[in-house]
Amino acid sequence: MVDLTPLWFSIQVAAAATLGSLVIGTAVAYALARGRFRGRDALEAVFTLPLVLPPTVLGYYLLALFGRRSALGAFLERSLGITIVFTPLGAVLASLVVGIPLVVRTARVAFESVDRDLERAGRTLGFSELAVFCRITLPLAWRGIVAGTVLAFTRGLGEFGATLLVAGNIPGRTQTIATAIYNATQTGNSALANTLVAITTVLAFAVLLVVARLTR
Repeated sequence: MVDLTPLWFSIQVAAAATLGSLVIGTAVAYALARGRFRGRDALEAVFTLPLVLPPTVLGYYLLALFGRRSALGAFLERSLGITIVFTPLGAVLASLVVGIPLVVRTARVAFESVDRDLERAGRTLGFSELAVFCRITLPLAWRGIVAGTVLAFTRGLGEFGATLLVAGNIPGRTQTIATAIYNATQTGNSALANTLVAITTVLAFAVLLVVARLTR
C-alpha cells in the first residue's frame, strides 16, 4: 500500500500557496500593466527573479530572511509565535515564492490585452476605478489569470529545492511528494518512486490540458 500522505500534503501546500499567489500576483500584474511609476522595472524584476534563480538559491534567501537567527524570524517567533523554518508554513512560503511569477506574467499579459477603450467607456458612464476593474477589466482578463493560477498550483505541487531548504523533509509533517520521490530514490524503493512519479505526471498533464483550454 502506497502512503499518499506526501501527495495530500503537497496538494494542501500548493493550494494555500496558490491562493496567496493569486491575490498578490493579480495586484502586482495589474500595477505593472496599468501603472506608470518610478521603480516599475525594479518591481517587475523582483517578481521575475524566481523564474531564473535556482530553487536552492531562493530557499537560501528564505532561510536567511525567516530563519530563527534572522531578525525577522526571531521577531515572528518571539512576538507572534510564528515559526516558518521546518514547518508546513515554510513549505507554503517556498511554493508561493516559486509560483507567483507565473501568475504575475500571465495575468499581466491578460490585463494588457483588455481594450482600454472599454475601460474609458466605463469611466464616462460614471464607473469608479474599482467598478471598472470588477465589471470590465477582470471579466475580460479572467482566462489569463486562471491559467497563471493553475500553472502556479502545478509549480507549487512539484516544488523541491526551496522547500527542502526551508521546510525540510520530515515524514508526516513537511514531506512533500517531490521530497518523498527523492527519499524513495535514495533508499532504492523503486516501486514507491515510480508510483509517485506517475501520479505527479498525470496531475501535471491534466493541469496543462486545463491551461490549454483556458488560453486557447
